[in-house]
Amino acid sequence: MEEEIPVVICAAAGRMGAAMAAINSIYSNTDANVMFYVVGLRSTLPRIRKWIEHSKLREINFRIVEFNPVVLRGKIRPDSSRPELLQPLNFVRFYLPLLIQHHEKVIYLDDDVIVQGDIQELYDTGLALGHAAAFSDDCDLPSAQDTSRLVGLQNTYMGYLDYRKKAIKDLGISPSTCSFNPGVIVANMTEWKHQRITKQLEKWMQKNMEENLYSSSLGGGVATSPMLIVFHGKYSTINPLWHIRHLGWNPDARYSEHFLQEAKLLHWNGRHKPWDFPSVHNDLWESWFVPDPAGIFKLNRNS
Repeated sequence: MEEEIPVVICAAAGRMGAAMAAINSIYSNTDANVMFYVVGLRSTLPRIRKWIEHSKLREINFRIVEFNPVVLRGKIRPDSSRPELLQPLNFVRFYLPLLIQHHEKVIYLDDDVIVQGDIQELYDTGLALGHAAAFSDDCDLPSAQDTSRLVGLQNTYMGYLDYRKKAIKDLGISPSTCSFNPGVIVANMTEWKHQRITKQLEKWMQKNMEENLYSSSLGGGVATSPMLIVFHGKYSTINPLWHIRHLGWNPDARYSEHFLQEAKLLHWNGRHKPWDFPSVHNDLWESWFVPDPAGIFKLNRNS
């Protein structure tokens, strides 16, 4: 029996088409035995099932998992600057062992990604002894000229945490420490449980409620900051080609076509999503789009 590769991906009501395109790209580019764990809130589960079963995705192996936002009660500070970052599903990655049993190693992906490589390769990422997860370092971005054009890019802890607060200062983490992006995670469930990672993340969410230690007006919102704290100095790294990101950062900044062809995974993090207008490199995303059998999710091309 070949090893089953569990891939966790969230399907949020307003952007379900994103999850389906990501799943389609993964399934189409591998011969590995992938099990998709598609996570949603209770009200959307029937729609997720319908989309998969009434489209070309009907051949995939999948389980639909309900995420109950009650676990977040009293842990999220309302934030008016980017309310979309407070969606309950943004915090699914904190609770992986509760949602996925019977797997030692799990891949978690944000919904706004496309996989162009063989997911087996990402799954084979080595995790050092004692590490519960692997991420992409934000200092590993491609050529400097690409990066400098992507103005206002946060790639240090300073961009995510409020260093005026005592609790943050007391961590002793230099503000210039390179951050990482938790939109692509390879996680070891045994270590995760052993180190009680979920509990640690919840502790920092709670602290943020009381002391406002980070806010979405700073970095990538409220789900990244607790992870930066809990995993500081204790994570392995993913091959940079397996997480080419910031495609959604600035609709005027483009990567070279050759570079994007080499990339194994593309991530449209930022406000400019490839199913919306304006956005860049959306042709690469659209080639994996699976039309919504319910006709609800539509591409906004503004043409």
